[in-house]
Amino acid sequence: MSESKIITVFGATGAQGGGLVRAILDDPEGGFKARAVTRNPDSDKAKALAALGAEVVAGDVDDPASVAKALEGAYGAYFVTFFWDHFSPEKEAAQAKTFAEAAKAAGIQHAIWSTLEDTRKFVPLSDDRMPTLQGKYKVPHFDVKGESNQLFVQAGVPTTFLLTSFYWDNFIHFGMGPQRGPDGKLALNLPMGDRRLPGIAAEDIGRCAYGIFKRPELIGQTVGIAGEHPTGTEMAREFSEALGEEVVYNAVPFDVYRSLGFPGADDLGNMFQFKHDFQDDFRAPRDVAESALLNPRLQSFHQWLQAHADSFATK
Repeated sequence: MSESKIITVFGATGAQGGGLVRAILDDPEGGFKARAVTRNPDSDKAKALAALGAEVVAGDVDDPASVAKALEGAYGAYFVTFFWDHFSPEKEAAQAKTFAEAAKAAGIQHAIWSTLEDTRKFVPLSDDRMPTLQGKYKVPHFDVKGESNQLFVQAGVPTTFLLTSFYWDNFIHFGMGPQRGPDGKLALNLPMGDRRLPGIAAEDIGRCAYGIFKRPELIGQTVGIAGEHPTGTEMAREFSEALGEEVVYNAVPFDVYRSLGFPGADDLGNMFQFKHDFQDDFRAPRDVAESALLNPRLQSFHQWLQAHADSFATK
């Protein structure tokens, strides 16, 4: 039997990377083995991956030498950045550049770059329907990823560009879940009007990525993924069932959401408006049936919520 191909996974203790590492480990006959890169190999999450059989190595995307070392001998690599660590598009662009240059130098045969749309192709900076942020972005955490696609192309790295969707896990970890209002009722507050929001379970992103690594014909292509495209009203109905009390959907105006004052509120407000205003363009590449072909265990919103209902504190 030929030796398994190493896939180096950055962000291995995060939502996307962790799902990919576990997907590789769940398929011992799949022909791949996982090299999990983390800033802290002694963390509980890193130790858990090691216990499952992953090779855990230290690496920091802000340290190009450690990135290069983590890629030595690897067939493939999963590259993801985390804007919310620092809120700096410039830093995220520098990290993408480090990834592209290191992948080229290492001879990576299949890279996946976790990316998003550059919204300025749809909403020019001169378009005042939403504010321009930091002087040159509409949705900074989208735009810088989309802009960085060219770094992998120009470097000649064999890359699949993976368009992710809204994590349903944000309802747990990002404070976006149903909130109890002054009237005592639970409300799901999102600025999506009556439009559909493509979403996915975070762990399914990694499983879809694993499906891409098993299909080298997807090199050079852009692949979008989603588990379902529910409306706010539909999600509120699911929350009502899962939580055992009525949850209403409150379609928050974009300007109100942008003004909420938490870090990144303006970025997220613009993001939701982009998804609302360019609904067809955003939904089209995120095909649920195609995502299920990559990941036969793909979860619907109902399935995900039923499995995580106990994570919501609604007192």
